[in-house]
Amino acid sequence: MADYAKTTTNGYTICAAVESARRIGNQWRLIVIRYLLEHPMRFNELLKIACDIDPKTLSRVLKYLVAEKIVRREVLGTQPFTVRYALTDKGEQVRPIMQSLKAWGETWVLPEIPAVQS
Repeated sequence: MADYAKTTTNGYTICAAVESARRIGNQWRLIVIRYLLEHPMRFNELLKIACDIDPKTLSRVLKYLVAEKIVRREVLGTQPFTVRYALTDKGEQVRPIMQSLKAWGETWVLPEIPAVQS
């Protein structure tokens, strides 16, 4: 795994894989990104679909993802105004990672869950 490590100018060793996981690896962040990969959504759409997330947590996750430029907050010009969340180009780059997670889960996770049938 040494090829993953890089040394910064201040002498610290960092790993791109670990740093990436810190940015998107939180359970709720991955869930929100997963649904936004389908299409842009409003807050209440995400709240309804995103596996028991509470509004405060969803708000915090969206603010974080917007600050990291993974998600874009779009204010639509409707009355009353509507906010929609969409992935940025940076966020879209997570798609192959999600596809790999899905394939891994289909192979190793779903078979261990008795209620899941093909």
